[in-house]
Amino acid sequence: QETRSNEESTDESEEDESEEEPKLKYERLSNGVTEILQKDAASCMTVHEKFLALGTHYGKVYLLDVQGNITQKFDVSPVKINQISLDESGEHMGVCSEDGKVQVFGLYSAEEFHETFDCPIKIVAVHPHFVRSHFKQFVTGGKKLLLYERGWMNRWKPSVLHEGEGNIRNVKWRGHLIAWANNMGVKILDMISKQRITNVPRDDISLRPDMYPCSLCWKDNLTLIIGWGNSVKICSVKERHASEMRDLPNRYVEIVFQFDTEFYISGLAPICDQLVILSYVKEISEKTEVECCARPRLDIVQPLPESCEEISSDALTVRGFQENECRDYHLEYSEGESLFYIISPRDVVVAKERDQDDHIDWLLEKKKYEEALMAAEISQKTIKKHKILDIGLAYINHLVEKGEYDLAARKCQKILGKNTELWEFEVYKFKEIGQLKAISRYLPRRDPVLKPLIYEMVLHEFLESDYEGFATLIKEWPGDLYNNTIIVQAVVDHLKKDPQNRTLLQTLAELYTYDQRYGKALEIYLTLRHKDVFQLIHKHNLFSSIRDKIVLLMDFDSEKAVDMLLDNEDKISIDRVVEELENRPELQHVYLHKLFKRDHHKGQRYHEKQISLYAEYDRPNLLPFLRDSTHCPLEKALEICQQRNFVEETVYLLSRMGNSRSALKMIMEELQDVDKAIEFAKEQDDGELWEDLILYSIDKPPFITGLLNNIGTHVDPILLIHRIKEGMEIPNLRDSLVKILQDYNLQILLREGCKKILVADSLSLLKKMHRTQMKGVLVDEENICESCLSPILPSDASKSFSVVVFHCRHMFHRECLPVSNTVSSVQFCNICSAKHRGPGSAVLEMKK
Repeated sequence: QETRSNEESTDESEEDESEEEPKLKYERLSNGVTEILQKDAASCMTVHEKFLALGTHYGKVYLLDVQGNITQKFDVSPVKINQISLDESGEHMGVCSEDGKVQVFGLYSAEEFHETFDCPIKIVAVHPHFVRSHFKQFVTGGKKLLLYERGWMNRWKPSVLHEGEGNIRNVKWRGHLIAWANNMGVKILDMISKQRITNVPRDDISLRPDMYPCSLCWKDNLTLIIGWGNSVKICSVKERHASEMRDLPNRYVEIVFQFDTEFYISGLAPICDQLVILSYVKEISEKTEVECCARPRLDIVQPLPESCEEISSDALTVRGFQENECRDYHLEYSEGESLFYIISPRDVVVAKERDQDDHIDWLLEKKKYEEALMAAEISQKTIKKHKILDIGLAYINHLVEKGEYDLAARKCQKILGKNTELWEFEVYKFKEIGQLKAISRYLPRRDPVLKPLIYEMVLHEFLESDYEGFATLIKEWPGDLYNNTIIVQAVVDHLKKDPQNRTLLQTLAELYTYDQRYGKALEIYLTLRHKDVFQLIHKHNLFSSIRDKIVLLMDFDSEKAVDMLLDNEDKISIDRVVEELENRPELQHVYLHKLFKRDHHKGQRYHEKQISLYAEYDRPNLLPFLRDSTHCPLEKALEICQQRNFVEETVYLLSRMGNSRSALKMIMEELQDVDKAIEFAKEQDDGELWEDLILYSIDKPPFITGLLNNIGTHVDPILLIHRIKEGMEIPNLRDSLVKILQDYNLQILLREGCKKILVADSLSLLKKMHRTQMKGVLVDEENICESCLSPILPSDASKSFSVVVFHCRHMFHRECLPVSNTVSSVQFCNICSAKHRGPGSAVLEMKK
């Protein structure tokens, strides 16, 4: 068993199959400790932040570094070392042994104290600040609790702090408080007042105190943790209020947490707001059905007022655990580093809080790669053991093994980053498992760019099995990622098997575009009648390539084609387009029509041709064309319209050529539309036309009705009424006469209204003119006489002067004005009269 124990792994925790991550990790303290415990057995150990002090059953004390290497050795006694105590500085050490010897000495000085008692001394504790001269104190515990103080002449003076309740087996000194345990319970002494402030009795007095000793631990200067048997108490030292003191100590103790455990307690230590408990375990052997010692347990619990919550629990494999008793185990800890030392006679195990590396190890072991990767990224500056890239690669391999190829490929983007070698390695790996398609969407296209062979390999894979996917990649990937010539040849080879495949043809056109072979690309686009053909022409300025493909473009989309051709007249002339469309007059008409809409004059040489085109393909726009065009030959247009019997167009042309009477005759005879005839007569505003219209309509009652309803404002209705034959029945004659009278009344009202407005406006303007003329005119030294051009005001203000100012603001000296030849005394401004602006009369004559 011993040989097997020596070969055990340093990870001493019992692995739990649950998904909960352990809180601590374990390793055996080796090096010098292993050498010591092969020949001796550990009895006690004290931990300082700089070193460890180990006492053995053979009376030796070893100073160790944190790796377990021996730095110093002391032969204290031939028998078991019961306790080692260090002050906070780590410069003084107290040692007591089973033969009653007590030594307190300086590790780096000659200071030393020796004392031998007649009974075993179980405990020694030096003052935490022993290094200071006024704190040279320590206590020993056997049958009495003795306090030694160095006094006058460097003599040590003992005093009894407590006795009479059995052997004192544990003492912990923190600040000004000393806690000790004897057979009856736990006491706390205040060293300032030298008063005992509490007594916490044992819960289970049936347990032998020498076999199940009390564990004491100060969490801070005022919080004591007590573990005895299977009971845990957390006590808080508090100040008593002045009104409550009387004869009581100025401090008291309150138990803030109390709970029981399942096993016997061998040691306690705080960890944040939780507790670490070392437990001694007994169990029934399955083979012999006899009670035996099991592996000790190290539990982390969260104290509650009446119970506790277990956070984690680990069974520890220590050498010789089958022979150990509860008193053989000890738990010591280093406050600053969260290190916990489990001491047994044959072994020392160190428990550490798990760091981020350990957390990642556990996640990887549980195959939680996503969480491991996230944890590594968050803590990348603190982790030492793991690399983000290694975790990421393991994650990708795991996903591939599970068959989640798309997710694995997507993770490659984040994990592989800009590492081209790893990218290429992963692509080949995906090729081996036949999943190139999965990784194709995530391949880098810029920064970094992989070897062209990689992209060509993926494209060939798609070309063999998925034309649509191949076309998508060609659209999405920049053309410089791969050798375009190789891919074009591959597509051409596939088109030999399926020459009408639109997907391949379209993709080939895109490849030709990447390769700047725009002519071939354009030819394919036109064959496919693809919507991108116009975009391609504009983008790459392919107008020279479409000179002979205008008909194809027009057949594909005449509207877009015409807009493009008209927008780029400087690249493809109007004459060239008309010539190309000569054999397709319907397309020629579309082009010329849009050209005419944009500019009536650009295609003037084709206006004669357009008359026939409009007549053939677009008669509704023929009349607007004839009206807007100033370049079409009217005789030619009239000939075409008469041949095709286009009455409206013929009427327009006749009227435009000055033959209004023939036009009116056509309206009356061909269209027989009196309203249109009246409208035509209104447009021409010719008295002879009205006469012809009346003569033509005089024997046609419906026409007479139309005339009566419409000509009242243009021709005197009496002229028409006098010509109506007596006895002729005219439809709706009464309504027509009523309308004539209403129109006449309306005209009278309009004239009267206009007259009133005119009179009111005239009066208003006259008043305004009068107000304006009544205003004064400023005359100062800057004004000049418009005749002699000298200042209007004399330089000597005392002299008399006379000035004439007109409403037009021209000014004259009285003597500079010419003498009026008229009988009227009214004078007019010569300047305004000469410019025909109307006479201005003098408004002001200034004399002095």
